[in-house]
Amino acid sequence: MNIFQQTESQVRTYSRSFPVTFNKAKGAVLTTDDGKEYVDFLAGAGTLNYGHNNDHLKQALLDYIMADGITHGLDMQTVAKAEFLQTFHDLILEPRGMGDFKVMFTGPTGTNAVEAALKLARKVKGRSNIISFTNGFHGVTGGALAATGNQHHRGCMGTALPDVTRMPFDGYLGEGVDTTEYLEQVLGDPSSGVDHPAAVIVETIQGEGGLNAASFEWLRNLEQVCRRHDMLLIVDDIQSGCGRSGRFFSFEEVGIEPDIITLSKSLSGYGVPFAVTIFRPELDIWSPGEHNGTFRGNNHAFVTAATAFKTYWRDDQFQKEVQRKAKKLRDGLQGIIQRHGGKTLRLKGRGLMSGIECPDGDLARAVIKNAFAQGLVIETSGAHDQVVKCLVPLVITDEQIDFGLKVLDKAFAAAMEERGRKAS
Repeated sequence: MNIFQQTESQVRTYSRSFPVTFNKAKGAVLTTDDGKEYVDFLAGAGTLNYGHNNDHLKQALLDYIMADGITHGLDMQTVAKAEFLQTFHDLILEPRGMGDFKVMFTGPTGTNAVEAALKLARKVKGRSNIISFTNGFHGVTGGALAATGNQHHRGCMGTALPDVTRMPFDGYLGEGVDTTEYLEQVLGDPSSGVDHPAAVIVETIQGEGGLNAASFEWLRNLEQVCRRHDMLLIVDDIQSGCGRSGRFFSFEEVGIEPDIITLSKSLSGYGVPFAVTIFRPELDIWSPGEHNGTFRGNNHAFVTAATAFKTYWRDDQFQKEVQRKAKKLRDGLQGIIQRHGGKTLRLKGRGLMSGIECPDGDLARAVIKNAFAQGLVIETSGAHDQVVKCLVPLVITDEQIDFGLKVLDKAFAAAMEERGRKAS
């Protein structure tokens, strides 16, 4: 029995899928303590968009630490915070018509950002109900968990999770059914039993839910429903933001204008915990300290995030490269689908947040197990773990994408062959 089995809680998950001990990492490569290399198609569950130990970010952080820069400052003003806010405003918010948005530093994780967003929406509107969607995932603290669909996580809470009404996500009732029409219907019916919500919270691409990508038309219709019924629109961009969809925000090319946005995961760019909730200025009705926490704003993350913005988001060149790589990845995944079961496998997601849906979780799990044996770290998602999910670093090389696709091709072939043998 090793130290992890002896001492670490049974709650651990990723170490069960990847039972090796990692020691180093660079770019899109993880290296074990005995020197074996794995190409990383997981990227810290979307936390390492700029890869492991990115040279630009690492040097900026080392310089800051060596100069005795502030590490922890509660929510006090620091030079690092000022640099982050200025860079975020100038390079991310202002060019996207969001220059007047307010930035709220929450606790350091995505679920903290969601808790703040829900709390603010309820405070602004004076109503408690929130609309969330089937297969949505927003975190595992109380308020965020109430808006999360996954029963595996909800069942561990041990208490009721009130004040959230679940609605069907785009495609949940099949093709050709616009589920925003159902939402419109129940909101307009005083006897529907759905209390007037303060807000809707939605992922444009459901990460943990199975890479379900909402159509642009559905998202636009959802925004219109929010406007007609005096509800705030919250976009949870924690996993699909920071460039993963092909734009910095996943909703940019959709043409919608959310009231509140949550960001975390790759916001620091270096795997350093960091989250913010940003919102329209008229919503900033907080009293000082009304929502707080000891770790509001991580100064080390301020440094790496600002560096990431200046390195990758000064113009549209990085964005174009992400889009090119996304096409390469998705074309490769489509080829795998055609070779190994065009009728039983399906392409999911958008951008560099894409994958293959299998008919069941057993097949998907067999694929990732086989892929890991060949040197590829990749995970599953979906209600039944049925989606093989690619979350590659955005800086991944073409050669590494080719390697991953080749491994997945072999892994699907092996898993399908094994399934065929068992069936016969």
